[in-house]
Amino acid sequence: MAKVEYYDVILKPVVTEKSMNEMSEKKYTFLVHPEANKTMIKNAVEKMFDGAKVKKVNTQNLDGKTRRRNTNKGISTGKTAKTKKAVVTLTESSKDIEIFQGL
Repeated sequence: MAKVEYYDVILKPVVTEKSMNEMSEKKYTFLVHPEANKTMIKNAVEKMFDGAKVKKVNTQNLDGKTRRRNTNKGISTGKTAKTKKAVVTLTESSKDIEIFQGL
C-alpha cells in the first residue's frame, strides 16, 4: 500500500439529490482514495474542514462499470476504474462543511 497523506484521501464530493438531502442530517458523501480506511477518512475530514468533528464513517467499494466500444477489429469491452465512496456523519455540536453551501 502506498503512503496516502490526508490531502490525498478525499478526492471530490458527491453531489446527488440523495446526498444533498442527507446534509440536513449532517451526513456528507465523498469519493475517497480506494486504499483509504475509515480512520484515515475521519482524520482527513477533521484536518481539511475547520470545526468538523466526525461521529461515524461508512464506506462502500464500487466496482467499475462495463463499457463497450466499436473498433475496426470488432467490439471490445473493458471496465472503468473501481471507486470508493464514504458517507461521513458529523456530531451535533460540529460545524457544517462549507464546501456544500453554494450548491
